[in-house]
Amino acid sequence: MFFDSYRETEKINAFINNNRTFEERFFFEKEIRNFLACEKRALMLKGEQYYNGCHDILKRKRTAIGEGGKLTEITNLPNNRIVDNQFAKLVDQKVNYLLAKPITFIAENKKLLTEIKSILNRKFLRVLKAVGEDSLKGGIGWLYIYINEIGKLDFCRFKPFDIIPFWNDEDHTKLDCAVRLYNREKYEAKEKKLIKFAEIYKSDGVETYIIQNDKLIKTGKMKNYFYDSKNNGWRWGKIPLIAFKQNSSEIPLIKRVKALQDALNEMRSDFINNLQEDKRNTILVIKNYDGTDLGEFRKNLSQYGAVKVRTIDGAEGGIESLSIDVNSSNYVVVCDMLKKAIIENGRGFDPRDERFNSNPNQMNIISMYSDIDLDANGMENEFQASFEEVFYFVKNYISFLGKGCFENDVIQVIFNKDQMINESEAIDNCIKSSSVLSEESVIAQHPWVEDVYEEIKKKANGGSMN
Repeated sequence: MFFDSYRETEKINAFINNNRTFEERFFFEKEIRNFLACEKRALMLKGEQYYNGCHDILKRKRTAIGEGGKLTEITNLPNNRIVDNQFAKLVDQKVNYLLAKPITFIAENKKLLTEIKSILNRKFLRVLKAVGEDSLKGGIGWLYIYINEIGKLDFCRFKPFDIIPFWNDEDHTKLDCAVRLYNREKYEAKEKKLIKFAEIYKSDGVETYIIQNDKLIKTGKMKNYFYDSKNNGWRWGKIPLIAFKQNSSEIPLIKRVKALQDALNEMRSDFINNLQEDKRNTILVIKNYDGTDLGEFRKNLSQYGAVKVRTIDGAEGGIESLSIDVNSSNYVVVCDMLKKAIIENGRGFDPRDERFNSNPNQMNIISMYSDIDLDANGMENEFQASFEEVFYFVKNYISFLGKGCFENDVIQVIFNKDQMINESEAIDNCIKSSSVLSEESVIAQHPWVEDVYEEIKKKANGGSMN
């Protein structure tokens, strides 16, 4: 009787699990379809495209008023599609301003600090910089933490338009689970096929599915996040996928400046078009025109640059033109205005700023960098919160290796912003402050120092600061 009862319970549990799996799979299929079609992902893709120089201007067609007053595409006229990529410049400015220089880690436990520096090395900083670019282009960047093939903690970046996060709170700070979409090429019967995959990341492991006809087909059992030398599976206790945001609203930079960037591209392109097509930049006065459809006349004129006229009742036909000169100074003013607007709305800086050229003292430099510094401060706050998650995995990895438990140790992160400074003023201020500040604080502010503790060690071994 006990055996039968046990078998019935097992059947019931299997039925519940199967139904739960079916409902969960249906849920993820629906969410994937919604994500692929949503405006937020489209904006992420647009940010990536604009950074790479694929702007909307490249799809523009030349049109003219045709028959019936309708716009008709004209294919034999100059159609310059010039991309003046200020957006890419803005992204590079911001990411290099905050992440170009090595990050400083400070901790009271020197053993922990040594481990942190060996793990979060220059290779990690290169990945972090790429994640920073993603956060600017797409509003959010994703860092994935894993154990590589030689047993070392490693990091890689996932593109924001490939990740579907499922948050546990309105502020998007706690991740319940996430889906990663990616494609792989596979050869079948000497024919290359593109296979679509979906990986679902949960706290207890990863599930992999193949996507066919918008349906998820499971490829195997749930896998652990890493395995030890004895092939025992391990979990982190959290999903090793960390969000790095440009701002708390996750708004991509492209949303602020796209209209301005498009207008700049159009102005550049129109100016070259008008220079190449100056014969048609005229108001025409037609005498004895043999025809009544002015739309057709304009179309013929645009396409062929000529029109037939004839003499009627002894009056000679002809065409007179009122020329419209192309004033290049107008284009220069408008383009400069648009560039300035892109810098202001994107919160960048202009290295050609008059304040820098006329009197490059420290106050003018700080004023020139005020907008980008304001934006970088917000981005820095978001990144520091994300680093708390990074340290969770790093500390667990160190503990897993048996090198100590540092769960309660605090690690401070300092982003060394790449701001242009007046070095003479900065060094002079360090010297003047040496009597009221600690040696560590003074050395940390010196423009020539990269590693504070290493510099203190060198200073103790080889002389003193004047």
